[in-house]
Amino acid sequence: MPRFVTRMTLTPTNRLQSEHGGAIFRQAPSEGASPKDRRQPPPSPPSLSDVARVEAGPTDSTDMSVRESFNPESYELDKNFRLTRFAELKGTGCKVPQEVLQKLLENLQENHYQEDEEFLGAVMPRLGIGMDTCVIPLRHGGLSLVQTTDYIYPIVDDPYMMGRVTCANVLSDLYAMGVTECDNMLMLLGVSNKMSEKERDKVMPLVIQGFKDAAEEAGTSVTGGQTVLNPWVVLGGVATTVCQPNEFIMPDNAVPGDVLVLTKPLGTQVAVAVHQWLDMADKWNKIKLVVTQEDVELAYHEAMMNMARLNRTAASLMHTFNAHAATDITGFGILGHAQTLAKQQRSEVSFVIHNLPVLAKMAAVSKACGNMFGLMHGTCPETSGGLLICLPREQAARFCAEIKSPKYGEGHQAWIIGIVEKGNRTARIIDKPRIIEVAPQVITQNINPTPSVTS
Repeated sequence: MPRFVTRMTLTPTNRLQSEHGGAIFRQAPSEGASPKDRRQPPPSPPSLSDVARVEAGPTDSTDMSVRESFNPESYELDKNFRLTRFAELKGTGCKVPQEVLQKLLENLQENHYQEDEEFLGAVMPRLGIGMDTCVIPLRHGGLSLVQTTDYIYPIVDDPYMMGRVTCANVLSDLYAMGVTECDNMLMLLGVSNKMSEKERDKVMPLVIQGFKDAAEEAGTSVTGGQTVLNPWVVLGGVATTVCQPNEFIMPDNAVPGDVLVLTKPLGTQVAVAVHQWLDMADKWNKIKLVVTQEDVELAYHEAMMNMARLNRTAASLMHTFNAHAATDITGFGILGHAQTLAKQQRSEVSFVIHNLPVLAKMAAVSKACGNMFGLMHGTCPETSGGLLICLPREQAARFCAEIKSPKYGEGHQAWIIGIVEKGNRTARIIDKPRIIEVAPQVITQNINPTPSVTS
């Protein structure tokens, strides 16, 4: 049975070694620094593979911090410790149903289509409740505040990787707006009161470090947050940036003839669920005829790496290829988020999804489980999913080819999955969508597995 070795390459940074709720934060820019000084991104947006490479072979390296897959016993914890057992819901599967949420929020914003504001003769777009972020015109200099907050429950058992997934999930809301530079992040942390002191002191610092490292990969800093006790582990954050008008793309300009592009495969919720079933004989027996233990392990680790990968490259390429609108795919599934995006459009359009890229074997698992996941219907929740982008037809294929370029690091993918047509601001999946099996990109070592009910 394969074992996965995650090799982490950490880039040195200038850090202020100060403690705040157990987190270590990077030194902030000086007071006199200009916005340009505060933002000095690399020539091209980095990807997770720049700091986390999954490799087979020896792990003795003097210039890399090497991380193997999380082993509780290495931290003097019980071998059966599972972070995901400290919440009864997984990832963004915690969301209130979409129709309920819209009803709850309708009094906060009576006008769904907020009017653009005029500032010093320039039209300043405004985006409020219902989409990925708020876009609020500021009083000074023709700038806008772009801000989002999000939190999730544990979905993978590696605390460090869970921290990275949490941070990537928060930042994705900015990236869906084409924003590539985040000025500041806060971390929101609920520590389970069901954890022992040892579990808390060993596990939560790993979560915080993962969040912090992902923020640094994104070119931003974590400057504070809030930490509380809670029955379940809760992980989240706030991402804030101040933008000029050309630094973000309003998600409302799709036109008939555009095509829909997706930048990460679906099926993360299925993969993490069936991975937990490896320890549950009754549930494993329901699917063992359509999937092997190795298939499940591969899908789980591929899902974990995809969830931890930033959507920053896709956000940058949205500008290059003239994207008309985008959203990120999370707790409402691809259909739910496509419907929300369609309702936001200025033109009378509808989205039609023909193709569903899915982690290998997870479509078969979903079918074997009946309607449990809703993967084929587009309602299966995703956590830190890809961007769903409306692109001009002539640009879409070039976008998909460009995002796979080695200059952006490993692991980036994209697929054309549907079209934008004239309609009434709705979205649908055709009756028999084409399932694109997305093979895992992780590399494995063939060594003895941890015993489980499938052994």
